[in-house]
Amino acid sequence: MRMHSETLTKTILLPAVLVATLASGGCETKAGTGAIVGGLGGAAIGGLIGSNSHARAGEGALIGGAIGAVGGALVGHSMDEKDKEDRYTRNYDDNFDEHGHRR
Repeated sequence: MRMHSETLTKTILLPAVLVATLASGGCETKAGTGAIVGGLGGAAIGGLIGSNSHARAGEGALIGGAIGAVGGALVGHSMDEKDKEDRYTRNYDDNFDEHGHRR
């Protein structure tokens, strides 16, 4: 299947630029940013798949966006938890010696 440059711009490049713009602004948490980026990426991919499958781009975009948002939020939440654990460990290491005594 051969795509025209206008179709390529609308279906791939425009959503990619939108995702990059929103990801750079982001949210306060990685879970929120992951939900936005995953949702937009999922919607773009779902729209492409849906348009090639019985011309149902809208349905594909909705399903892909929902799945992408949930997946992105789960990954971002995991990253937030890891960051919290790292902050705790760093704080502990800075304030206590190897025997657990306050410095």
